[in-house]
Amino acid sequence: MSERNISLRGARTNNLAGLDLDIPYGRLVVFVGVSGSGKSSLVFDTIAAEAGYQLNETFPPFARNRLPKWTRPDAEHIGGLTPVVVVDQRRIGGNARSTVGTITDAWTWLRLLFSRLSTPYVGESGSFSFNDPAGMCPSCSGLGEIVVSAVERFLDLEKSLAEGAILLPGFGSGGYWYAQYADIGSFDAHTPLCRWTPREREALLYGGRAAAELGRRPPKGYEGVVERFERIHLHTSDSLSERKQETIRRFTRAETCPECAGDRLRAAAREATVHGRTIGELSRLEIAELAGVVRRFTAPRVAPAVEALVSRLEAMITIGLGHLTLSRATTTLSGGESQRIKTVRHLGSSLTGMTYVVDEPTVGLHPADVESMVRLLERLRDSGNNVLVVEHDPAVMARADQIVEIGPGAGVAGGRLVFQGTFEGLREAGTPTGRALAGETLAGEGAEAAGPRERVRRGPRTGRGSHTAAEPRTATGQLTVAGARRNNLRDVTVRFPTGVLTVLTGVAGSGKSSLATELVDRHGATVIDQRPVSTNRRSTPVTYTGVAPAIRKLFARHNGVAASLFSANSAGACADCRGLGVVYTDLAFMDGQETVCATCRGRRFTPEVLAHTVDGLSVADVEGLTVDQALDRLPDEGVARALGQLADVGLGYLRLGQPLSTLSGGECQRVKIARELRRAERPAAYVLDEPTTGLHLDDIGTLLHVLDGLVEQGHTVVVIEHNLDVIRRADWLVDLGPGPGRHGGTVLFEGHVSDCTALPTPTGRALAAAEARRPDPGRP
Repeated sequence: MSERNISLRGARTNNLAGLDLDIPYGRLVVFVGVSGSGKSSLVFDTIAAEAGYQLNETFPPFARNRLPKWTRPDAEHIGGLTPVVVVDQRRIGGNARSTVGTITDAWTWLRLLFSRLSTPYVGESGSFSFNDPAGMCPSCSGLGEIVVSAVERFLDLEKSLAEGAILLPGFGSGGYWYAQYADIGSFDAHTPLCRWTPREREALLYGGRAAAELGRRPPKGYEGVVERFERIHLHTSDSLSERKQETIRRFTRAETCPECAGDRLRAAAREATVHGRTIGELSRLEIAELAGVVRRFTAPRVAPAVEALVSRLEAMITIGLGHLTLSRATTTLSGGESQRIKTVRHLGSSLTGMTYVVDEPTVGLHPADVESMVRLLERLRDSGNNVLVVEHDPAVMARADQIVEIGPGAGVAGGRLVFQGTFEGLREAGTPTGRALAGETLAGEGAEAAGPRERVRRGPRTGRGSHTAAEPRTATGQLTVAGARRNNLRDVTVRFPTGVLTVLTGVAGSGKSSLATELVDRHGATVIDQRPVSTNRRSTPVTYTGVAPAIRKLFARHNGVAASLFSANSAGACADCRGLGVVYTDLAFMDGQETVCATCRGRRFTPEVLAHTVDGLSVADVEGLTVDQALDRLPDEGVARALGQLADVGLGYLRLGQPLSTLSGGECQRVKIARELRRAERPAAYVLDEPTTGLHLDDIGTLLHVLDGLVEQGHTVVVIEHNLDVIRRADWLVDLGPGPGRHGGTVLFEGHVSDCTALPTPTGRALAAAEARRPDPGRP
């Protein structure tokens, strides 16, 4: 019998160029290629999408309407598919009730144990659920936190009431509530609040006895500022407007619930114990420690529940999540932690013949932790499943049964199969990835396909941006974070040098993100992370970065008409599709139908607008150009300067009209960098969260060049990163650890990178090994 395969013929999703491919069953297959080459289009938008679509078709229409929607890919033939499980990097939902315990079902087993073994006996397992009215704390409704007024933000003590000392909306001079305080004769409206007595300020804020004791008592029914704010914004059952929600975000904060102390449960459930411990105490133990405690629950009547819980906890420990606690909110997890949590949910499954599609599983992992993730992937494969992984880490490539490289370039220069075989074969294949593994710069077919601008940008660099770790730049000052205790930080004090590139390193869970958050909160740094930049289908790279107005003005100037005509959201939009290019038809309980607009044929503009051209291109034609193509075709210095910033961050292959919702996390982050390059005028501090995510080995040099450019403009750049090439190029290194969770939170090293390589820390050992085997990609 011939070997079974997933077979694709003529795949044309996004930039795939009629690709043909056979993927063997039961293998760990890693997909590689430069950023934008088509890897995700192949694995997620073609294989996973078709498998998901076909599986959904087996359900009746009513059920299909409640299942995830899949867009069917453009391909001549796709065969040999199995049910698919997608494990992506998207952070797990924003529900405040979701915790590590609930998302992994570990909490379900734990509360079952307490419902059977606790002293005193409480009742059913629902009594230990903070999502069940029978178990949730009545004060915080099971959230563990309450919203309180941030009174310290209400007043500007340097101002008088007339000058707007009350910062809340509607309380300033001329505001709706202003007269209730300034005009009642109890307060001096023209004296700065810092010159009032403490009793007067208390009367203003809280009323009560302090107000009654004023020389001139307020009128009957007087409300202090705090009381009025809470009545209007916090003690209302009405749906809140966006304006009110923004006010609440600005002038409130979350505090631990005073009744349940964050346990989320009613008193009976909080006080019940098993082996002398409450369920709240166990939820706050690190998973690695909790597993040892649960193993001591030996009562025969709960043996199956103990076995299931221990199995789930051990799975989390295996993949490097032993530092988490079951009480940890999922909203606080990184993308990499979220991805591993999702993977844990599948380890206990007895299903076989599944296809697991995994997006960069080593994201967020220190080099020392990659091995545990690779073993997990192998475990999924050895259970009789297909495991398809998009990855850039050579350590994962080396363990693959087969490697598939898509390329050779990005965008229209990619989408073709350039290699399929073993890791050893790839190293000698002469493809972009093969050459990168061998330490070569991009040249040959990949560079030719990328175009002249790409070859210049990716090639060897000198002068601007040619900084190396051996020549650390001199700091212009420092930003100090003193006595930080957030999460697992142990009263650490760190001085971040300004005007240079600082890299935060350490194993996953060591406290890097917590320290970076402290820096942001105390010094107002701008965060450039990988969260989606927009969910609006009208948003594109050029609208987000502010390039669109320059393009519209260019067309207006060349054609002597109004610039608003060249906006698909304004006067020039097709009337039938309102500038979307498609028409959506709601089919009730069946899947909705999206069709190309018959009037504008997907071009979004009216015929009159499309008749106006620049260099023979209509505005719709321009939206179909890539950034690099537009740089060559559009004769305007302002447009070229703005688009050049997108090209400089390695996004020259993006189409100008490409929806932002189609971008990967790494691409979103680089779009944000491009916008900051355009907007930043004065020196500022930037914090980047793992900017190498989604980057091919060849593209890291481009990223380093961009970071160097930010520094040379006078900005302070702090990067959370595990990639050794980025670490080695830092001017300053802060290494946290030594382990995750309670085993971390201390500063192991602060200084120049060259001084870290001799240290016996995980980062020091990884750097020492890199010195022997990996060249600097940015060094000529």
